[in-house]
Amino acid sequence: MKASAFSMSRFVAIMMKELVQMRRDRLTFAMIVGIPILQLVLFGYAINTDPKSLPTAVVDYDRSDITRSIVRGLENTGYYAVVAKPAGEADADRLIARGEVQFALVFPPDFTRKLLRGEQPTLLVAADASDPAATGNALAALPILGQTVLAHDLTGALAPLAAGPTPYLLNIQRRYNAEGITQYNIVPGLLGVILQMTMVMMTAFAITRERERGTFENLLATPATPLEVMAGKIVPFVGVGFLQASIILGAAYLLFDVPMLGSMLVLFGAMILYIAALLALGFTISTVARNQLQAMQMTFFFFLPSILLSGFMFPFRGMPVWAQWVGEVFPITHFLRVVRGILLKGNGTTEILPHLWPIAAFLLAAATVALLRYRKTLD
Repeated sequence: MKASAFSMSRFVAIMMKELVQMRRDRLTFAMIVGIPILQLVLFGYAINTDPKSLPTAVVDYDRSDITRSIVRGLENTGYYAVVAKPAGEADADRLIARGEVQFALVFPPDFTRKLLRGEQPTLLVAADASDPAATGNALAALPILGQTVLAHDLTGALAPLAAGPTPYLLNIQRRYNAEGITQYNIVPGLLGVILQMTMVMMTAFAITRERERGTFENLLATPATPLEVMAGKIVPFVGVGFLQASIILGAAYLLFDVPMLGSMLVLFGAMILYIAALLALGFTISTVARNQLQAMQMTFFFFLPSILLSGFMFPFRGMPVWAQWVGEVFPITHFLRVVRGILLKGNGTTEILPHLWPIAAFLLAAATVALLRYRKTLD
């Protein structure tokens, strides 16, 4: 029988039914409330495109009042924070290659003597420019600083030096990305982002798909242990991840001319660990979610903070300390440093090792939770 004209009572009944279902689906309701709050907090507090207090190494062969004044002036800009004073320039280069410092300043032994003679000595400023956005404003402050930093030192008979041009020259070396090409930073990072999106999502549907298709009972009837089930569902996707990585790296080289200075063998070795961590996380999500919609919601809730706090889109050191602590938990944060270090800096196993153990710890934690959550029951 055809329904009559619009009925307010039927409309209210259906609306109340949807509200009840929404209230019962606690995960969806949490996403509705949680995602806007998460976006507001991350974009409002954690994202900063003008990073300050960037770690800096100072190699001072001169060790004079003049060089100390210049260093203090750099720190007063707010962009530079001296965290290391290596013995030599080679040690400073290693700190930059490992990503432990963003800048290295090198004062030659005769810096002060040449400056007082009006010979304009050269101050070397080496910058890790693999992420141009992290160093741009800090380097732009250097020429302006040179006009005022020695105002209190060059007085009396030295006043003519302060009145003239900058009493010293700057030799700025933008290492690993001298031209500031953003593709050199973004394209390698996409390797980590794309792998995360596909690996987590595919395995997040592993158990939920079995439930929705009614084949989960058959899986439970097998003598397979939880570890065997998890390994059997994870391992096939490792090959998928390697295929995706090969396509991305090939496109990076052929289309964007991204330099590949390091060993591909080392990169793919680190990639195995990264992919395994993502697949373990996806399997954990599949043991919690009751259907594929919930699995997708949970993966999205993980994607948002991990991408924003990993240093992929915004400078990692520009975020507040609490956001950096949170970002250090995600495996993508460390993998981005690994892939950029290998491709752009030519890093080897020694340089990337400090970034591998956090990924391994994440893998262990995710696998443990997945095995504990997996039950040989339909409940």
